[in-house]
Amino acid sequence: MEYEMKKVALGTLTADIGPKEDNPRNSEGTFLQLADGEILFVYSRFRGDSSADQAFADLSLMRSRDGGRTWGEDKVILTFEGENGVNMMCPALLMMQNGDVGLFYLVRLTYARTQIFLRRSSDGGRTWGERVVCTPQEDFFVMNNDRVVRLESGRIIVPVASHRSGEGYMDGRSVAMFFYSDDDGATWNWPVDKCALPYSSYCYSGLQEPGVLELAPGIVWGWARTDLGRQFEMFSVDGGERWTACQPSRFTSPNSPLSMKRDSNGTIYAIWNPIPNYDGRFEKWEPVTGGRFPMAIAASRDNGKTFTPPRAFEWDESRGYCYCAMYFTEDALLLAYCAGDKADGNCLTRTRIRRIEKAQLAEI
Repeated sequence: MEYEMKKVALGTLTADIGPKEDNPRNSEGTFLQLADGEILFVYSRFRGDSSADQAFADLSLMRSRDGGRTWGEDKVILTFEGENGVNMMCPALLMMQNGDVGLFYLVRLTYARTQIFLRRSSDGGRTWGERVVCTPQEDFFVMNNDRVVRLESGRIIVPVASHRSGEGYMDGRSVAMFFYSDDDGATWNWPVDKCALPYSSYCYSGLQEPGVLELAPGIVWGWARTDLGRQFEMFSVDGGERWTACQPSRFTSPNSPLSMKRDSNGTIYAIWNPIPNYDGRFEKWEPVTGGRFPMAIAASRDNGKTFTPPRAFEWDESRGYCYCAMYFTEDALLLAYCAGDKADGNCLTRTRIRRIEKAQLAEI
């Protein structure tokens, strides 16, 4: 995909959650709108003095009663101590079939073991029920925020990356797996297939941080980040049980995540960090940003066959932009993404919420 990256001012920032004393990182959020119109935003709120992935972290919730234009005070809803872990992060909200709010999240139980859990709330996220294990085996799983998807059939898919690990080590080369539930999250099934890079010995990433999108009933498009300059993609025609071999996709990127969702009109929007014309941007890579700039958006109005040229809406090279949550309301697209800079410590420590009117999205 060769193009000249164009910049466009999209929407307005409605929240900017930066680090502060005893709160060194705020990252990886997810949205859900309730039946009464109130919007929930849940994110990973770190505490202590470290912003590392394995540091102490809880889940916090904010509410908006005006369509995401303003946000109330945040409130911690689940703590890592309450989960018998050392860390919890990467939430994903999903409306359950009986109207409950479903909250999926990752708990780091030990250095070498993580699990994905589901809790439900029947009172709009004010209290939470008992947790259910979504990954019924012992492993080191990584699930991105805002990745859990319900298919047209009702099946729920939880995409994860599986890393071989043990006490004191973890293989960075992961395989993609897709756990699923056909009873609204009560019980969970192991995936039939795992997806792996056929030449993973030549890279350090494997298939990391997978995501999924349903193209047609039972036909699922999956993707994962790599350190090979592109997102890799795979497909399933049986609702996510069996998958094709992975292949390079059209989406160039550093080793950073791609997010895609469909609006009510059927348009698919993709948000990621393209590599414009392979212009040597990797030379600008540094630990603060991870090369994760600019952040761009593109649209497909033919079910993923083609996409419009990407438009950069965040382009400050001193910041890194990543882990974007996407949520469509009746009249807007809400985004929440990491946007930290060197003064913040690294790109993961600050989260921005942006609201884009649908009328403006139509121009992409």
